[in-house]
Amino acid sequence: MASYIVRSELPVDHPHIFEVNVQAFGEDEEARLIDTLRESDAFDPALSIVADHNDTIIGHILFQPVTIDSTNGNVPALALALLSVHPEYQGQGIGSALVEEGLRECRRLGNRICIVVGHPNYYPLFGFMSAREQGISVQFPCPDESLMALSLVPGALDGVGGMVRYHPALSSIMEN
Repeated sequence: MASYIVRSELPVDHPHIFEVNVQAFGEDEEARLIDTLRESDAFDPALSIVADHNDTIIGHILFQPVTIDSTNGNVPALALALLSVHPEYQGQGIGSALVEEGLRECRRLGNRICIVVGHPNYYPLFGFMSAREQGISVQFPCPDESLMALSLVPGALDGVGGMVRYHPALSSIMEN
């Protein structure tokens, strides 16, 4: 297993984050999305986290603010928007380390809820549960088992149901 550190992104990391996402996804759509989100006023570099192996970025995770349009009003939340690990480093626990550190940072910054559209056998390992069972939905087609939510603090999801509203750039990629 490669030795690496997990830390918040730095401006010098941007082209390397782009390349990791191209390598991980086999195209540049996700990488371009990260650049677009980085330019938004809601972007928080503390929630864009990298795995750094000897000054080489080998993994990246991004959390992006969303709102849940609930009967209780707009509830702030985060979306675990993208997780990528360079193919040469996959299967070594780097993705898990990024998720765990990212969720710690989300909690440290006072966030209460995290939403993910992802692999139904992977994200429950970190405590994510069915969002649909909580009454949470998204504005694009998504298999029920892929939409998950996590209370970052106890009880944060109690009584919260409604439609998740993503940044327009993130919505466009999620719809595809």
